[in-house]
Amino acid sequence: MNKYLKYSILFLTVVVVGLAVYYKTELFHNTDTHAATDEVYTCSMHPQIIKHEPGNCPICGMDLVKKVSEEQPQESQDISYLLQRTDGFVVGEFENTRLKDTASGSLVNLPGMVTYDPNSSVTISARISGRIERMYVNRKFQAVAKGQKLFDIYSPELVTEQQNFIYLITNDAENKTIINAIKQKLALYGMTKAQINALAAAKKVNPIITIYSPANGIVDGTEKMDANAEAKMQSSNTEVLGIKEGDYITKDVAVFRLLNTDKVWGVFNIIQGYASLVQLNQAIAITTELDAEEVIYAKVNFIDTQLDPNEKTNRIRVYLDNSKLKLPVGLRLEAKVTTNATAGLWLQKEAIVSLGTDKVAFVKKEKGYRAVKVKTGLERENLVQILEGVSTEDVLVSNAQYLIDSGSFIKTK
Repeated sequence: MNKYLKYSILFLTVVVVGLAVYYKTELFHNTDTHAATDEVYTCSMHPQIIKHEPGNCPICGMDLVKKVSEEQPQESQDISYLLQRTDGFVVGEFENTRLKDTASGSLVNLPGMVTYDPNSSVTISARISGRIERMYVNRKFQAVAKGQKLFDIYSPELVTEQQNFIYLITNDAENKTIINAIKQKLALYGMTKAQINALAAAKKVNPIITIYSPANGIVDGTEKMDANAEAKMQSSNTEVLGIKEGDYITKDVAVFRLLNTDKVWGVFNIIQGYASLVQLNQAIAITTELDAEEVIYAKVNFIDTQLDPNEKTNRIRVYLDNSKLKLPVGLRLEAKVTTNATAGLWLQKEAIVSLGTDKVAFVKKEKGYRAVKVKTGLERENLVQILEGVSTEDVLVSNAQYLIDSGSFIKTK
């Protein structure tokens, strides 16, 4: 081997060893540097490209994107995280407001309806056992007048009492005490004074007796009346009664009930949480859909403490004298009542934004506004009660909806 080849081999050896030392040092340096950071960048099209600093993909030239590692924090579902932008603020100058620590009451509008008053109804019962020979009233919610024929009844027991009465007035007319007692018994069996006088004059037994209505009203069958009578009236105004001609009825059985239309209820729905703010005998102003200008003044007579599971409301009730008003049952009403003042922290409604299940207000922070989740309570016209989230020391934006819609969030690269 000549000396030139020997020197060439020695030179190449030195170069290889030097490169190995250099790359080994650089490798340890990069390892230490990369260990100091959690930022890893990759290409969305070529995930095999891994770098520890921003740049371009050497294959396609696209910008590298930051890769999420297991050590990086997971995204939060908190309202402050979901609403934040790149700088976390809504930047700008807006009109501000603060919470008011005061007691607030308001005028509340309540929807309602005219319904029957079941306490003023009259039950028509059989005073004696017998068979229904004829029905003059056949359908529910049929209007009847006082003295109108209701049904004819045949009763063997009543026939016997008529025979006893005729025998006494014929053979013992001077015995006024017994005769008056039998007259009272016939009246208790359902005969009117005119029917008894006609029996005394004719001295002839009438096997069939007509029962007359003792009052004006609307026929409701034998069912128990409730506050939804108007709905039942609209859906069942052609429904036949449960008792028909030819049926045998026993003593004290209710044939049907007459609902009084001269005394009615005004039933109003009040949303959950507000029923406690209304008191008994509190004044209430009522208008109808027939005449919105005419005001009917009444007082609250009853407040229902049980929540309606379907409408999520409580009910309040007033008594109305319908003998002059002539309000049809089922007529829609609207009432205005002033609720009692409630102490608390109050904020104008425009300063709150509803996001479905959450409500948000924007609190002033340095040069911007940050979204804060708040818990609200009662509402008073243009005010809403604040229970949690902000305090009287916080400065809030007056119109929170404007901040969301205005595009004031700054977006930067």
